[in-house]
Amino acid sequence: MTETIFPLESTAVEAQQAIKEEFAFFGDWSERYQYLIDLGRKLPTFPDEWKTEQHRLLGCQSMVWIVPQGDARRLDFRAVSDSAIVSGLIYLALRVYSGRPAAEILATDPDYIADIGLAKHLSPTRSNGLAALLGFIRDTAQSQRG
Repeated sequence: MTETIFPLESTAVEAQQAIKEEFAFFGDWSERYQYLIDLGRKLPTFPDEWKTEQHRLLGCQSMVWIVPQGDARRLDFRAVSDSAIVSGLIYLALRVYSGRPAAEILATDPDYIADIGLAKHLSPTRSNGLAALLGFIRDTAQSQRG
């Protein structure tokens, strides 16, 4: 795994604050959805050979593949989806959690979801998929921490 853009901020808490501030600029949810789609386009390229069942995230209606790398000192995640909005959700999760120590991942609740009103504006299937993504990241951090 060579191409990574995360972390953008020095801590997960700072990443969540930046997300909250960015989403505060938008007046309505159609603008916020468009911003999510734009963020999803910024994900690093994901090699086609990684799009296997082994890397597929279960619990998502969309196709989502995720590959973790690293150890307890630093965990990096690469992920992609066939859905534009889900790709944006992946971008936000990786912005908060990728490139961080396992302990920081486990100590950081995904407050940005409530802070930007995302929970109220996702369909149940997308909410379940986001929960699966966040659960995978947390489980990976837990397994690395030992």
